[in-house]
Amino acid sequence: MPTAVDPSLNRRKLRLALKSARDKRGLTQRDAADALEWSLSKLIRIEAGTVSLSVTDLRAMLLEYGVNDPDIVVELEEAARGSKGQSWWSDYNDVISQPFSQYLGYESAANLIRSYHPSLIPGQLQITDYITALWEVSEPTPRARRLIDMRLARQERVFHDGGPKVEMILDEAALRRQIGGPGVMRRQLAHLKALASGEQATLRVLPFTAGAHDSMDSSFILLGFTDDEDVLYLSGPGGVLTNRDDREKVARYQECFEDLQNKALGEEDTMAMFDDLIENFHRTP
Repeated sequence: MPTAVDPSLNRRKLRLALKSARDKRGLTQRDAADALEWSLSKLIRIEAGTVSLSVTDLRAMLLEYGVNDPDIVVELEEAARGSKGQSWWSDYNDVISQPFSQYLGYESAANLIRSYHPSLIPGQLQITDYITALWEVSEPTPRARRLIDMRLARQERVFHDGGPKVEMILDEAALRRQIGGPGVMRRQLAHLKALASGEQATLRVLPFTAGAHDSMDSSFILLGFTDDEDVLYLSGPGGVLTNRDDREKVARYQECFEDLQNKALGEEDTMAMFDDLIENFHRTP
């Protein structure tokens, strides 16, 4: 199980601390970049947490921002040393996009993952056979195998001791859609039931009887943090988008998730539906 601190977590720690220090100093990003004699793009990348930071550059920033508490300086220097190196998903950079790579950095640091998909079981919950059946819609390729491996590695990063709390709304349509056939669906539903019986995941079904709702044509993921604002991830035909700065859009999807929770079955009724569907798939030829 994952135990080492991923470099992306150290980069995120630096991002939060340095942005906070700059704000307290009353500097814009342009002001800070000019004072440090850096390009604006360099500062932006550091504050986005997408690049590593040398101890030398860190010390220059801390000096400019007036951060001189010895304990804080030592802590951030250690984070800077740990910001170098590759994140776990770098092994899959040949098959994933840069926007999704950015999302994985946020997901790795999240304390809470909330999501909804109108037609599929979310990727973090899919068993191997379900994932494979999805990719077999098109001709299997080495790239598809790599993407399957990446998704399983991602699940391992989410579901480990000390991992994030997971709250997901599962649409009844996704649970009834036969991806891979009845046998695969029985195993997939049994997996969902096992996850829902544990302490890390809260899974609830949105039944057909819930009627219309705001998210019928879109899937989304909300990542929660104890020390930062929620991050929104959207994926669709137009590509993927990770959003943390448009607070109005993030708030809109926070409201959507609350609405879905209000319309979803309770935990006991959700478990009962899992059992009913497992039985139905046993009877399906």
